[in-house]
Amino acid sequence: QATGADQAVGFGLVGFSLLLFTYYTIWVIVLPFVDSDHVVHSYFLPREYSVILPGVAALILLLVVGTFIGVVTWKNRKPRKVD
Repeated sequence: QATGADQAVGFGLVGFSLLLFTYYTIWVIVLPFVDSDHVVHSYFLPREYSVILPGVAALILLLVVGTFIGVVTWKNRKPRKVD
């Protein structure tokens, strides 16, 4: 059973992910169809970042996962027996 703290963290992560997904979807799909002088454009970054930010996030994710796998592999390495 999950504790109240675990559930709160889980709901927080789901809420943050939903907020991020909604923001990015509006930014990439809806915003190109809105006039460029509309006030809603002031709430979003320039469109170039819609490609740059996910790319940087993917590189950081690959770096973290690769580092984690490397550390776990290094720590579980057994010394070889020399005859």
